[in-house]
Amino acid sequence: MKILFLLVGMVMILEGIPYVAFPESMRDWLRIISEMKAEHLRLMGLVSMAAGLVVCWFVQRSGYF
Repeated sequence: MKILFLLVGMVMILEGIPYVAFPESMRDWLRIISEMKAEHLRLMGLVSMAAGLVVCWFVQRSGYF
């Protein structure tokens, strides 16, 4: 459970960095994303989830980490 909370905290930190570093650019990106079709957003989410799954699988199976 401790690792889960640590991971959630890390995700929140990583998600917040662009908003602190580039607030104007993030506003523009959010506007662009809000105008995208739902199908494109769904595809982006699916690709992101698949990439995350591959990273998790690689870390679990490899001896590098």
